[in-house]
Amino acid sequence: MLAYIIWDIAPRVISFDLFGISLPIHWYSILFACSFLVGERLVSFLFRADQVGVSKVESLLLYMAIATVVGARVGHYLFYEWQLLLAHPLEWLRSMLSLPFEGLASHGAAIAILVALFLYSRQPTNPSFFWVADRVVIAGALGGALIRVGNLFNSEIYGKPTDLPWGFVFARETDFTLLPLVPRHPTQLYEAFFCLFLFVFTFYLWKYKRHQLADGIIMGLFILLLFSFRFMIEFLKNAQENFEEKMPLNMGQWLSLPIILMGVVILFYAQKQKHRFSEGSRKIKDI
Repeated sequence: MLAYIIWDIAPRVISFDLFGISLPIHWYSILFACSFLVGERLVSFLFRADQVGVSKVESLLLYMAIATVVGARVGHYLFYEWQLLLAHPLEWLRSMLSLPFEGLASHGAAIAILVALFLYSRQPTNPSFFWVADRVVIAGALGGALIRVGNLFNSEIYGKPTDLPWGFVFARETDFTLLPLVPRHPTQLYEAFFCLFLFVFTFYLWKYKRHQLADGIIMGLFILLLFSFRFMIEFLKNAQENFEEKMPLNMGQWLSLPIILMGVVILFYAQKQKHRFSEGSRKIKDI
């Protein structure tokens, strides 16, 4: 007999009326908010440990929050709803600005966060781009795990059919009058567990290796590992949009490839800068 898990958790925690308007609260929204709260606490701890003023975290959190939401929202419509933009640009804009947000692209968020970190680091009194990024990605890994659990509660971005014993039958997406039931890969959990691994790995590098590593190494490894895993896990996922059905690689994979390359470039650049600094120090000592 095929073993599987029935997933029938309601995505909505509670709903209440305010001035005649129904306001639902979803697990995804709670976990999304928690990713920022936990991230702020964690980055504050990292800044204090490195003797950098915690006051700088407040403005950094604002940069991150705006970049994550705007980048993920715009990214979704640019990458997955571009036909609507070409056919009905005003409807595209209205849909993108509508509440609650339905459709967030992690690739768009990643690009926007990098831009936000660059702008943040341009302020004269703030730490450098790579220094900040090496610490932000640690919190980002933990936040990513929380958000993927939120996707699980929403019964979205799940995988293809599987006969593995941990396959999930997503009740909200299943017609129980049709047998046999079809268990699917819980790809949300796969990504959540990998994000937890990245959190442990990057935190370890920061705690025990940060004085030996060049700025940018932790960030480069994070980007390279996360989006390499994202590229591979997409083979197990259902297509998010119909136009992906005939593509040899889906949109998530095509978007991951340049970000993987970016991670490699950052690693080479950071290591080269460290080597150049070491050579310079050696020459000074020789003199």
